[in-house]
Amino acid sequence: MISGKTTLIAHLGYPTEAFKAPMIYNPWFDRQGIDAVVVPMGVKPDVYASVLASLFQLTNIRGALVTMPHKIATVALMDEVTPTARIAGACNAILLRPDGTLRGDQFDGAGFVRGVERKGRLFKGTRVLVSGTGGVGSAIAASIAAAGAAEIALFDVSDASAQALAGRLREHYPALTVRTGSNDPAGFDVVVNATPLGMKAGDPLPFDIDRIGPDTFVGEVVMKSEYTPLLQAAKAKGCAVQVGTDMLFEMIPAYLEFFGFGTASPDDLRAVAQLRY
Repeated sequence: MISGKTTLIAHLGYPTEAFKAPMIYNPWFDRQGIDAVVVPMGVKPDVYASVLASLFQLTNIRGALVTMPHKIATVALMDEVTPTARIAGACNAILLRPDGTLRGDQFDGAGFVRGVERKGRLFKGTRVLVSGTGGVGSAIAASIAAAGAAEIALFDVSDASAQALAGRLREHYPALTVRTGSNDPAGFDVVVNATPLGMKAGDPLPFDIDRIGPDTFVGEVVMKSEYTPLLQAAKAKGCAVQVGTDMLFEMIPAYLEFFGFGTASPDDLRAVAQLRY
């Protein structure tokens, strides 16, 4: 039940139809007796800055979850960003502090990496291909670098975006081999789809599935369906995979701490989640 005492967490993105976070957070808040609610808010890019400024004038808002396509734009709108968000070049979490200033952080990458490593695939010494260097792809690449990967290949339809991320990774991880310009998944230990491909019916696959070996681990960020066409094709080849919502379950404990709501384990969250596709 939402009341006049309920604390709001905005979920900012566009479009909102594929949002899954409210179906995880809100059952958890209800179970724990926490008077808070995550509310999806569809905001188009051309009005995002003005909407964000107005939104944080509300007196009953604690913060926001940020998703596509606003993660990169959010960085410049914060009063402070964490080093993790700075390296990623993207924010997916905003905290309104008591003095009225906004602090941005980034949990996508840590959530993705924890999910993969929990499945037994460690990143130390691996070769990884990340397709998509927007907000989520940048965060994932930064966390994979921090986890000890030996080589990261980056691809984006905007080569300038891939080159910019490559520069930030080389600056912070000088021992890391970083390549750009190719989306060929052959020979990689892990490949990651961090593009929106798979959100719409008829989307092409983000990788040439014939070039992916059965020993390759395939990770996904799209949550439109549990097993996207990419993951279905990868499973058919015998690949181990990670679905998009696994990243959410792994990062939400960090979000809860960030917002001051205590913490939870991914298993605790799964037990109460009410996901629908």
